[in-house]
Amino acid sequence: MSKVEVNTVEPQCGTTLTLGGCGQTVALGSGASQTGFGRTGTVDWITTPKVTGDSPITAVTGKGYFLNTTAGTITVNLPAGAAGSIVSMADYAATWQTYSVRLSPNGSEKIGGINANVSLNTEGQSVTLVYVDSTQGWINTMDSTSNVRGATYIVATGGTPCAGATCGDYKIHTFTGPGAFCVSAIGTIPTCNAVEYIVVAGGGGGSASCIAGAGGAGGFRFASTTSAPLTYPAKPLAGPASIPVSVTSFPITVGGGGAGAVAPGSPPGSAPQGASGVASTFSTITSAGGGGGGGSSPVCGVAGGSGGGGAYNGSGGGGNTPPVSPPQGNAGAGQSTGGPSYGAGGGGGAIAAGTSGTPLAAGPGGVGGGVPNNFGTSGESSGGFYYFSGGGAGANEGPSAGTGGLGGGGNGGFGGGAAPSANRTGIAGGCNTGGGGGGTCSGGPAASYGPGGNGGSGIVILRYKFQ
Repeated sequence: MSKVEVNTVEPQCGTTLTLGGCGQTVALGSGASQTGFGRTGTVDWITTPKVTGDSPITAVTGKGYFLNTTAGTITVNLPAGAAGSIVSMADYAATWQTYSVRLSPNGSEKIGGINANVSLNTEGQSVTLVYVDSTQGWINTMDSTSNVRGATYIVATGGTPCAGATCGDYKIHTFTGPGAFCVSAIGTIPTCNAVEYIVVAGGGGGSASCIAGAGGAGGFRFASTTSAPLTYPAKPLAGPASIPVSVTSFPITVGGGGAGAVAPGSPPGSAPQGASGVASTFSTITSAGGGGGGGSSPVCGVAGGSGGGGAYNGSGGGGNTPPVSPPQGNAGAGQSTGGPSYGAGGGGGAIAAGTSGTPLAAGPGGVGGGVPNNFGTSGESSGGFYYFSGGGAGANEGPSAGTGGLGGGGNGGFGGGAAPSANRTGIAGGCNTGGGGGGTCSGGPAASYGPGGNGGSGIVILRYKFQ
């Protein structure tokens, strides 16, 4: 190995001096330093992260530090500044928003013109400081908060399909009966570890009397912070937030519809109120069953997620019972007044209350809540949206059926004692829509007639980002 010792190397002619050959590396000896080449505005990164136990850290100019504050705050003492000194820092574990980095200037030196400590407390932040002069001291020349990281997301099973139907970057799990939503993993992005939901209870059953009231819709509760546009029909009832999940199993209850009431005997006796629907649940969310429709005794509708409609001489039941915010449903409507024919009240729906009957027409059911197809295609389709929790229609002694509310509400019976039995009988609410059942009409105490329409069963639909 040869050795050349010189004090100065200059080019033989011209102004360019070439060290090393093509593809070779020119290295400084161990412990040697360079002067005169200058820096290019970059640092040499120390790839062993500094942790809370290393605090306080005295930074060295020309170095970059990965700072891991998972266990607590880290203090960084800046070096004595000289024009052109440079130091960089980066958030190693994306935890500076929880435990910050505290920058401390050397003695009376300044950071951004002020002799004071600085807190770096933004998730994923990275900064580069250059010392300029004694007036401003260290000035931040590069600041990034992009937090570019790979990510994992929720992994879960349950419902139909079990692994979730894919819709863009989201998965949808639909439960039409009891089951469990089993979360086996959560993601690295906390804001993505939450589940959007539709939770619909069973609708109430209609009753069967001279002119019977309709069942109210099952309670409708949902949250979808990522759905657009902002004006789709259910948006006024959207919950404020999705439900955070952890690695566990979440039991799912899907409520059945309430049975329509029947007046026994021939000629028929007094018909009770229709049965109320059964609640549906997911995690902390419970939607109440829809109230049953009023019969001949009692004549009033039952309170529930949405209230049942009253018979032609009774009042409607209250909605949003028990109360939640935003409300899960609306009240049922009451009776008509006067003849020559009578109409019973419609059951309440998720978006609108039922309508009162009139002397010539039954009260329609209240309209339900509509959502985009990013929750799948369950529900009653209309105008590009899928509706749930429509109220049933009251019975009508006149010649036309009352109309169930959009979202599975059943039509009411009509026509009185002279009409065919099929016309007089209230229609059931839609399966897995939470729709209320329609009321049945006899048109006279001696006429035979069937039971009121059954309420529709509920549904639970869960949606989350998976990629």
